[in-house]
Amino acid sequence: MVKEVILGKGKLAQEAAKQLAVIDTNVKNEALKKMAGALVQKSNEILEANQKDMEQGKKNGLPDALLDRLLLTEDRLEDMAEGLRALISLPDPIGKVDNMWKQPNGLEIAQVKVPLGVIGIIYESRPNVTVDAAGLCLKTGNAVLLRGGSEAFHSNQALAWVIAHAAETAGIPAGAIQLVETTDREAVQVMLTMNQYLDVLIPRGGAGLIQHVLNNATVPVIETGVGNCHTFIDCDANLDMAVDIAVNAKVHRPGVCNAMENLLVHEEVAAQFLPRMQERMNQHGVVLRGCTKTREILADIEDAVEEDWHTEYLDLVLAVKVVGNLDEAIDHIYRYGTKHSEAIVTENYSTARKFTHIVDAAAVYVNASTRFTDGFQFGFGAEIGISTQKLHARGPMGPEQLTTFKYIVQGDGQIRS
Repeated sequence: MVKEVILGKGKLAQEAAKQLAVIDTNVKNEALKKMAGALVQKSNEILEANQKDMEQGKKNGLPDALLDRLLLTEDRLEDMAEGLRALISLPDPIGKVDNMWKQPNGLEIAQVKVPLGVIGIIYESRPNVTVDAAGLCLKTGNAVLLRGGSEAFHSNQALAWVIAHAAETAGIPAGAIQLVETTDREAVQVMLTMNQYLDVLIPRGGAGLIQHVLNNATVPVIETGVGNCHTFIDCDANLDMAVDIAVNAKVHRPGVCNAMENLLVHEEVAAQFLPRMQERMNQHGVVLRGCTKTREILADIEDAVEEDWHTEYLDLVLAVKVVGNLDEAIDHIYRYGTKHSEAIVTENYSTARKFTHIVDAAAVYVNASTRFTDGFQFGFGAEIGISTQKLHARGPMGPEQLTTFKYIVQGDGQIRS
């Protein structure tokens, strides 16, 4: 029964995608405007649904960081609405001619941006993904089939109904925005092999979900990675700035993928920096785990073991390592990083340049917090995920990354000899 329902949604999405591919930009923008307005107007209903999920999450013992991801408030709904409004001001990529040339035989060839088609999103406990993904897919002429996590089931139902209904009143075809309304795990298995209806799958969540999708999908996958993000405090760092950046990267929202999980500190400034950093981190309840050299300076912290360097905590826990030089920091990042977001704090131009050139990540920062790896912060309006792969899309995936292209060839009777 689950399979038949989801296949039916896939067929409806495919029909909607045909219409969306040629729909006028003004219609899409009007739909985004109405979707944003509906989130605010229907906030009471949405927050009531979210409260059900929050109560169930607490009963199930979800960690505080995951509960924070799940929580919706008036302010967060307004932020989601603002993300949709921001998409309106962005140029519509569909139909854009990226390149055009004429061959010696007279054929005129144009490379034109087009939608991907039908995008399937499989995600965990962040209900804002429902709105961000729907808005971005709509802007780029893609239909979307959403399958959220069971933790946010009621929230996603409310959000999807509100925005889909608002979009349809603006002229968007039914089926353009659909939620898979079941917590049955069979739904994921069905989506992984829906090649006849889905053009691409995008998983958003923990390492387990992402690997399951990558290992079992026959539908093409754009990989969004986990965020084992590092910040390296160089010997030439402004230490006041370094403390502020490290604290922000860890505590601003510890339960998200661009939060810092590993802090690397040059041995020449470790004795000055680490106690100042610890004092600030203690104010936010951060548990520090350190290498041997770190614990010689901060004797009262936990011992870091090998597993800590690999772990995306998504919580107020931080692994700290003292390194001898820039090369050791880069080697550590290469060994344990997930190619998401990496940062260096330094006043040395040559050191910063070497770090940005060598470190392999979707986003590399100099003197800034990793928390900025975000579609809204990058000026994309919103994002559908942070891609850590290297094919097609990398980093925050905004409108441009949800398109492909076709070649349109104009002739005048040419035949090939």
